[in-house]
Amino acid sequence: MITSKTNFLALIGNPVNHSLSPIMHNAAIKYLGLDLIYFSIPCKEKDFEIVIKSLSKINCKGINITIPFKEKVLNYCSKISPLAKQIKAVNTLKPSEKGEWHGINTDVEGLIYPLKNLKLVNKQGIILGSGGAARSAIQGLINLKMSKITVISRNQISLDSLLNDFKNKHLIKGVSFKNTSNINLINSADLIINTTPVGMINNTDSKELLPFGDNFWTSLNPKTVIYDLIYNPQETPLLSFSRKKGCQTINGMKMLVAQGAKSLSYWTDGLEIPIEIMEEAIKKYL
Repeated sequence: MITSKTNFLALIGNPVNHSLSPIMHNAAIKYLGLDLIYFSIPCKEKDFEIVIKSLSKINCKGINITIPFKEKVLNYCSKISPLAKQIKAVNTLKPSEKGEWHGINTDVEGLIYPLKNLKLVNKQGIILGSGGAARSAIQGLINLKMSKITVISRNQISLDSLLNDFKNKHLIKGVSFKNTSNINLINSADLIINTTPVGMINNTDSKELLPFGDNFWTSLNPKTVIYDLIYNPQETPLLSFSRKKGCQTINGMKMLVAQGAKSLSYWTDGLEIPIEIMEEAIKKYL
């Protein structure tokens, strides 16, 4: 029951109407008997600063950050974890006693959660997109000891910035989505991760069904694992296409739950979070 003493947690991003984070977090909160509530806050770019500063002044006990603010939010943190600082992307905030935001990144741990048993050591990976989620994906694949990581992007500015931040990692290369060598790269990849919003419910920015268009995928190898970080819908056009090609496919549900559980544990000072309860809660909505 919500009372005048109830504190809240929030998700900030644009879009967020599709998000199942409130469903899974509130299921865990109820199970744990906490006097908290979690909800989403749609936020336009021009309003982000006033929203993030305002939330630190009231009874907000934590924030999740999603597209497109994972990099921008670093400017509003007084303290950043080493991992978040390394990849320059924050997805979880917690207020200090002084009302200042401390930022961490739980996406890396969440991202590798469904990949740990796939034996990807010394394999080749491709990451589609160069935003905040791509930074987490790079670090995740580094942690999994992959031998070569290629980032393919439309945005040359963000791609250059990302490559500069990982310049000491010689296994990472960046190419434009228009590069003619992409056909060979796609064919030889052991793992491809989509970090773009193409295929997401309510994504109106792209008319394409597949990231970078149909022609980009003509050389897809059936031995390649396709991992789409989108979880709503549960099977995106990319996953449907890849499954029909014979590929093993993974959606973003397990990543969502794993990173969410890590965030909730951070906000509650290390409580053991019922990850199974969170997963079961969102399955009803997929």
